[in-house]
Amino acid sequence: MVGEIIYSTLFVSELDDLAKVLYQRKYFSFVEDVDVYIDKIYDFVENNVEYPTSKISPENFQKYGKKYLRYDANSQTSWYIFFDQKDHRFLVNHILNNHSQDFPELL
Repeated sequence: MVGEIIYSTLFVSELDDLAKVLYQRKYFSFVEDVDVYIDKIYDFVENNVEYPTSKISPENFQKYGKKYLRYDANSQTSWYIFFDQKDHRFLVNHILNNHSQDFPELL
């Protein structure tokens, strides 16, 4: 059973902004498809945050969370989801993808 997962306002805002960009730039033709894409990110977090697939964040990313998960959305895009953990409580803080300028530091 998953412990308590809390999504920071920054994380939620980032995903809201992502949804707008994906639709406005026509990565998806329908709002419903954007919603499914975003829901898959949330589902991934909920299904994986407790498992040892997480990695220790590089030092300069620890301000976003001591650990991170990598979610491969497709063959071209990987998401890095930063979080902190205390016992079975998880605070999900930040998300970025491999298209970000910061990506090389996460390899």
